[in-house]
Amino acid sequence: MSGIGTGYDLSVSTFSPDGRVFQTEYAQKAVDNSGTVVGLRCKDGVVLGCEKTIISKMLVEGSNRRTYAVDRHAGMAVGGVAADGRQIVNRASSEAQQYKSFYGDIIPGHVLAERTASYVHLFNLYWYLRPCGSAALIAVYDRDGPQLYLVEPSGTGHRFFGTAVGKGRTAAKNEIEKLKLEELTCRQGVLEIAKILHNVHDEEKPFEMELAWICDESNREFQRVPADMVTEANTKAKAAKDDSDMED
Repeated sequence: MSGIGTGYDLSVSTFSPDGRVFQTEYAQKAVDNSGTVVGLRCKDGVVLGCEKTIISKMLVEGSNRRTYAVDRHAGMAVGGVAADGRQIVNRASSEAQQYKSFYGDIIPGHVLAERTASYVHLFNLYWYLRPCGSAALIAVYDRDGPQLYLVEPSGTGHRFFGTAVGKGRTAAKNEIEKLKLEELTCRQGVLEIAKILHNVHDEEKPFEMELAWICDESNREFQRVPADMVTEANTKAKAAKDDSDMED
């Protein structure tokens, strides 16, 4: 009975006999079933990419954003429930502003990741709250150079060279492991993420890519990748996938 959560999933403050918190696992499932979000830490910055399924032909292009600037030197991409992701972004932005107001300097990447993770963890502590059904990839470029962090619905935070969340996370991680990230520029990273998103996407549904970066080329400011570069990467990724399909 404990294996399926019966009777132990009514509150986030209840542990099952085998030590599991089912509501936190359900929140993670919301992330695992959402569009794929990929992050790469390259030699000159960090690139984030999101797969957004087009749910209606009437939908305006660019709606339901998944990438956000937190500060000039930091930004996020969120997977899972978009509304929950926006609340995480708002909190991270508030933390960055408070740190700058108090210390007179930009918030370091590891501090931003820790404070954001602590905020997300709060929703796993009280029975009258539910966990955030969203995971956040944090891209930072500070004195320590480019950094990439992942904050999970449980409030766990990790630092990565490259990672992915969402439906295609397993295949995406396999592709990331093949890359020599220490030799990759962010321009090349944009193309690699486009290829990954096309490879892991379910062909039955159309999608649009949302790409953002923080690198030397963007003057170390978190910005959307220029539209012409996204279009070029999209075209090359489609061509590469078509060639791969023909070889198979």
